Amino acid sequence: MTSPTPSATTAPMVVAEDAVPTAPKTPPRGGDSRSPGRLAWLRFKRDRTGVVSAYVVLVFFVAGIGAPLIARLYGKDPYTTYGQNTAGLLNDFGFPVRPNGGISGDFWFGVEPQLGRDVFTLLLYGIRNSLLIATVTTLLVTFLGIVVGLTAGYLGGRTDYLVGRVIDILLAFPSTLFFIAFWPVMISILVSPEDATPTWLTVVSLISVMTAFGWAPIARLLRGEVLALREREFVEASKVTGASPARIIFKELLPNLWTPILVQATLALPMYVTTEAALAFLGVGLSDPTPDWGVMIQRGAQVYQNDITYMLFPGLTMVIFVIAFNLLGDSVRDALDPKTRRR
Repeated sequence: MTSPTPSATTAPMVVAEDAVPTAPKTPPRGGDSRSPGRLAWLRFKRDRTGVVSAYVVLVFFVAGIGAPLIARLYGKDPYTTYGQNTAGLLNDFGFPVRPNGGISGDFWFGVEPQLGRDVFTLLLYGIRNSLLIATVTTLLVTFLGIVVGLTAGYLGGRTDYLVGRVIDILLAFPSTLFFIAFWPVMISILVSPEDATPTWLTVVSLISVMTAFGWAPIARLLRGEVLALREREFVEASKVTGASPARIIFKELLPNLWTPILVQATLALPMYVTTEAALAFLGVGLSDPTPDWGVMIQRGAQVYQNDITYMLFPGLTMVIFVIAFNLLGDSVRDALDPKTRRR
C-alpha cells in the first residue's frame, strides 16, 4: 500500500508577514501627545469670551503704545487749549457750544470744558500713562512675589515664619490709606516745596509704593504651593541625586507654578489700573495737565452736572478695560487648569 499523499487542501499555508495588513497606529483614546501649552492654547481658542476679551485688551494696548502716532494722524494733541484758541467752541461759561460735549468731525470725543482740550487725545494718552504704570507695577510685583514666595516655601523654618508674618502685616495694612498719607511725605523729601514735582518722579514713586505693598498676595500663594510641592516624589528624587537648590527651584518647582503666576498677574493688572486711577482722583499721583484716567474722571466730576459727556468717555473706557481684562484672566485660568472651569 502506498501512503496517501497530502492533498492541496490540507497543506499548511504560509503567509508572508509583510502581506498581513496592519492597523494604523493611533494614540490611545485617553491620551494626547500634544504639549500642555498647546492644549491650553486650544482650550483658550474655544472660549469665545476669552478671545473677545483678548482682542479688546489688545486694542487698548495698541492704542496706548501708538498714542503719539494716532494723535499725529488725528492732528491734535492733549495739551493745546483749542477751546480758548478757537472761537465758537466754548460759550461764555466755558462749556462746549455744540451738544454732547462738542462732538464733531474735528473733535471726535468733544472738547474739555473750561480749557477746551481735545478729549480724544487726552483719552489716548491717559490710557498710555495708566497702562504704563499698571503694567510695570504688575511685572515688579509678580517678580518680587515669585522670589519671596519661592524662598520662603523652599527654605521653610525661621525664614518661612518671618516672611509669613511680614505678609500677614502687609495684607492687614490699609494700603490705600497708606498711599494717601505716605506718598506726599515721600515727594516732600525728594522735591523742594518751591519746585514742581517732575512727572517721572511721580510715576516712579507711584510704582514704588504700589510694588512695596502689592507683592504679598502672590508671595503668599506661591509659598503655599511650594510647601506642598517640595514634599512630592520628584523633588525628593532630585535631592537624592544631588541636585543643587537652584536646579530644584528652576527645573522642578518653578515650571509647576506658571499657572498660578499667570492667573495672578492677569488679575492684578486691572486692579492696579483702578488703584492708580483712584489715587489720581483723590489727588495722590498724577495731576493735571498730565493725561490720565483718574485725572480725567476727577476733572469730569467737577463739571458733570453741566456736561456729563466729558466724564462719560474716561469712565466708560476704564470700565470696559477692567471687565475685559478680568474676563481674560478667568479664561486663562480655565485654559491652564480645566478642573477650575465654571460649570
